[in-house]
Amino acid sequence: MVAWIRQAGWLCCALVALGATYGCGGKRYVRDSEVAGLDDPAMSTGLDKRDLEKLLSECLSSLMADPVAHEWEARRDKARLAIYPIANETSEHVDGQLRALLSDIETYMVQSKLVSVISVEMQDQMIREVEKQHGGGFDPAHVADYNKQLGAELFVTGKVYDAAERTKEGRRVQYFLFLQLTSVPTSQVLWQHKSTLTKAYIDAH
Repeated sequence: MVAWIRQAGWLCCALVALGATYGCGGKRYVRDSEVAGLDDPAMSTGLDKRDLEKLLSECLSSLMADPVAHEWEARRDKARLAIYPIANETSEHVDGQLRALLSDIETYMVQSKLVSVISVEMQDQMIREVEKQHGGGFDPAHVADYNKQLGAELFVTGKVYDAAERTKEGRRVQYFLFLQLTSVPTSQVLWQHKSTLTKAYIDAH
């Protein structure tokens, strides 16, 4: 009798574990390789992978079509490019997403083979050294010091803003990403582009 009870107990535990894994029609954890289109639906009004890809694609397509990119193609030596943090001027917690955006810009520019890209990781280390005496992180006011340390000829930076509205029916957040390319010797803005995106939480019926 005792043995039967133990066996029944193990069976119950196994069924509970199986139900937790596969949900018996409820929720379960999945990978994008298991569910087609998993990245497509919006899960919040924050910026996700698909949003970042859209914003970045628009900006970089604009840069590659600009005369400054054609000048890079004609140069024998590659200009040294630094990529600085994108300032989060929104009311949303998107710092992690903007950090990922920096890496995406770095990857794209490296693969373009048009410029010599200074490692974002190396930039972070240098910025920490420069800012030790100030007790802070990246400061746009000290870009000239960063460029001098890195030997950069050009740098990319930007800001993201939002306009958030809420009603009884839902919530809407409009994002505005500005990226610009600046010449270090002249401080001239060589290229700038604005990309926009809207996310909302609404009653779909």
